[in-house]
Amino acid sequence: MEETSNIVSFDNEPLMLVDSDDVVIGFEEKAAAHRGYGVLHRAFSIFLFNDQGEVLLQQRSSLKPLWPEYWSNTCCSHPRRGESLTQATKRRLKEELNLESQLTFLFKFQYHAMFNDIGSEHELCSVFIGNVTGRPQPDFNPTEIAETTWVSINTVDEWLYDDKVQTTPWFAMEWQRINDEFSGQMPLSA
Repeated sequence: MEETSNIVSFDNEPLMLVDSDDVVIGFEEKAAAHRGYGVLHRAFSIFLFNDQGEVLLQQRSSLKPLWPEYWSNTCCSHPRRGESLTQATKRRLKEELNLESQLTFLFKFQYHAMFNDIGSEHELCSVFIGNVTGRPQPDFNPTEIAETTWVSINTVDEWLYDDKVQTTPWFAMEWQRINDEFSGQMPLSA
């Protein structure tokens, strides 16, 4: 029998549908919101940096219907009905990685990305960064994550442009903007 106690994300959980101004206009089950072209919904992404000039990356679980086993930023998900982004980011870091960090909001952006003919991400995504000391090894949730690794900030660009390393599209878009507009908030590489 499959272990279900670690499952923290459900196909029928309601996502907040939003307009491009981030005004909630309704709710849709997660699976339906990602089907086909997708419906614009609220989301968030987190990047955790350490004091050694590294960022924590995750390889998405093979159980994920969209971008399974692709490398991505530290953590990303959706706030739940009635939940603030502050509450959602704290909850999800704990659920996925068993980590905690004070987070700082950087920016919000809208994107759309198709995954083959399976579905898409169509999100208005808020991006946050956090800092930790040392190289804490996450006790990650295997229903969400296949693997994690600390990667030097200088190496991330190599990963994103290496055809042999599969990375999620939102990770690439977010990383580019962090580099262009917020590099002063990243620790220097060791």
